[in-house]
Amino acid sequence: MNTIFKEKNETMHIGHNIKRIREIQGIKQEAFGQLCRNKYSQQRISDFENMVALDEPLLEELATALGVTPEFVQSFKDENVIYNIQHSHTFNDHSTNSSQHSQPTFNNDGSDKLVALLEKFIEEDRAKTQSIAALSQAVLDLTNEVKKLKEGK
Repeated sequence: MNTIFKEKNETMHIGHNIKRIREIQGIKQEAFGQLCRNKYSQQRISDFENMVALDEPLLEELATALGVTPEFVQSFKDENVIYNIQHSHTFNDHSTNSSQHSQPTFNNDGSDKLVALLEKFIEEDRAKTQSIAALSQAVLDLTNEVKKLKEGK
């Protein structure tokens, strides 16, 4: 039996799309308001999310704060997200949990760079300390020389 799924002919609700994208990113309304150029309150963000349509400048501002394009917001559909998630992963009834067999990968590049920078900093600090010690000794020598000259007069 062939079943044809027809797309629902519903009015696109831009506010709901903004809300879903924000929620997927794990951003609270108050934090989202602070990300916007105009620093909207939580209540104002809630008002926007309840609007069916938004004017272009506002849509552009909200989309930019979410890190997406206005076109993405306008074409966003929950069903597509669910479809992509379901089809991005292969599930096998007779397979074991793959996370039990995978080995985590650690990127130590950042810590290696940090260690190298710290070693460089320590070496530069030692050089400066030696330079200060040498200058201090030179000042003491000059002070002694001045005392000798004054006594010699």
